[in-house]
This record gives sequence, structure tokens and C-alpha cells, in this order.
Amino acid sequence: MHLYLHIPFCKQACHYCDFHFSTSLAQKPALVEALRREIEQQQDYLGTRQLETIYFGGGTPSLLTEAELASLFETIHRHFTVAPEAEITLEANPDDLTPAHLRQLRPYVNRLSIGIQSFHEPHLRFMNRAHSALEAQQCVRLAQEAGFHNLTIDLIYGVPAADHAIWERDLETALLLDVPHISSYSLTIEPDTALGRWQKKGRFQGTDDEFAAEEFEMLIRTLGANGYEQYEISNFARPGHEARHNSSYWKRRPYLGIGPSAHSYNGHSRQYNVANNALYIKAINRGELPCTVEMLTPADQVNEYLLTGLRTKWGCQVSELESLSGGTFVREQQAILAEQQRRGWLTRTGDQLLLTPAGKFFADRVAAELFMES
Repeated sequence: MHLYLHIPFCKQACHYCDFHFSTSLAQKPALVEALRREIEQQQDYLGTRQLETIYFGGGTPSLLTEAELASLFETIHRHFTVAPEAEITLEANPDDLTPAHLRQLRPYVNRLSIGIQSFHEPHLRFMNRAHSALEAQQCVRLAQEAGFHNLTIDLIYGVPAADHAIWERDLETALLLDVPHISSYSLTIEPDTALGRWQKKGRFQGTDDEFAAEEFEMLIRTLGANGYEQYEISNFARPGHEARHNSSYWKRRPYLGIGPSAHSYNGHSRQYNVANNALYIKAINRGELPCTVEMLTPADQVNEYLLTGLRTKWGCQVSELESLSGGTFVREQQAILAEQQRRGWLTRTGDQLLLTPAGKFFADRVAAELFMES
């Protein structure tokens, strides 16, 4: 099974980010101790203690000290059995990846996810990233020299610009770094972010959908021509380098989420930890799990499978949709399935539903139209 740990600390707030985090590190030691206690409390959640992947997300997990990382792994290994070939990923910011820090990470982590976002200095300043364009390139080379060859970088497209030249140069730079995996997302303006507040006040205007779609098309075309497979809408990998941990989410595998705001899934329910560091620490120290549990209805299971599965190269199995729905999915959604095939957004081959290349631009809409009512 799969383990996720949320490290909710950042040096500064990126203007687009609406994940749970704090820019004050004062609670970091207490929170790491609470993570260790929650691991112990939740060790039987998955029904097995065999781990295939471990993922440190955030926030900025590269802010953990070597001692903090060692203490978390000591707890993990005490309560779980980690497969010898387990994928162990840590999200990192470029400015944290010094040669000394990379040497400290190497015994614990075999995959780095580096939040580069852009190689263009003005775009980094616009997003309020803590690193420079030079650090964005240097950190990848330093990681490779330190022995990290299973690397992924994050890039953001759809950033306001006069044309697509900056995005084109970002892709060219990414290819020169020769990383085996790239995740790329359109800049999304969330209400409770700096960009969202600026937009509400009329101080900022994002790009239109057409501009972002053109850059998405450039992304697919450029990476495809250079040996990357788009195995999920936003994720591109060279053969054998798909993210095993993230793929487990898209394939509806059970996972345990540890930390404030972390989610867990055991096949029939989801639970959501409180998104507040102080409340999380207090509850864990009292021996309580500060989470909300949601039992999933058949419709919930179908809808989640559609939302995640259709985004991948594996698509959705009609037989699985029928099983989850109690045999009603095809009968109830037959007209919509036919309409989406007529539009050229969806194909059905035997038991498999897949988005077409055109359908990838409307993935969430395709899934939403097929949702079943609870």
C-alpha cells in the first residue's frame, strides 16, 4: 500500500498556492513529533503494513532537517514493512538542494520532485517563488551529480505573457536537463490566494482559456516528440519512470495520509485530517485522530473513478464502473456516452473508456457529465 506525509511549512507563500501550509517554522519540531504519533495510531488503517511507496508532500518537505527525516523513517520502519524496491519521493524546492543537503537526503529518498515552475526570472518573481532561475537549473544538475536519477520537475503554463515564447524556452530548458519525468499544470487562480485576491480587486487578470490551451498543446507536442508519454493529463514520463505513488491514487489503491490536511482512502471511505497545525498537534497529543470520515456511496465511487481514471492512459474499465454502480452505469449514462463519442472526446474499445487527444482538453467536463447522482 501507500503512505503520504504532509509537511505543512514553507519559507514564503507562493501567490498561486492554496495548499495547507505555514510560513512560520516555530511548530515544526512539535509537528514532526505529532506525525510520528499519528503513524503509530494509524498503522492498521490500511489492513496491511506493507508499503510500496512513501511520499513526502507539502508545503516544502525539503525544509526537514536530517534528524527530523531520520526520526520519521525510524517510526515508519518500526510500524510498517517497506518494500526493498519502494519508491520514496520527497518534494523539494530548488533553493534547498545544496550539495550538503542532497547528501543528507540520499540515504532516505530515491526520488525527488522539484518545484521549479519556471526558468524565467520575472515569472518566478510574479509567482513569489523563493528560488532564482539560475537555481532552477543548478539544482537539477546537483541532484544528478549526487546520484538522484529518478527525478521529476514541476512546470506551470498559462502564466500571463505577450506570447508563447517564454513557455517555449521553459520547455527547451527542461529538455536540456534530461529529467525522466515532468509534471505540468495550468496556472489556476484560486479565490483564497494572493492572485485570487488581486483578481477580485481588479489588480490582476489571468490568461484566457485559449492561451492556456495553446500552451498545453505545445507541452503535449514537445514532450511527445522527445520520448515522453503523457500517461496522465498533467504527467509525462519516459519509459519506466511513471510516478508509482501518484499512479496509485489514479488507480484507486488504498493509501494512508499523515499530517494536517492529509487525506486517506481505504476502499470504502475517505478521511480528511484537520487543516490546522495547532489543532492537529493538540488532538494527536491527546491520542485523538483529528479527521472527518466520509463513507463513499456507489455513486461516489463511480464519480471518483471517472474523475481520476479518465485522466490517465489506462482510462476506465466499463466492467468496473458497472460493478461499482451495481450494474446501472451503462444503462443510465448510455446517451451521454454516445454524445461524448460523437463529439470526439471519448472512445470505447471493448471494456475500456479513453479520452481522445481532443478530449484531454475537456477531461473534467467529460467526467462531470458522466457523474451519477447519489
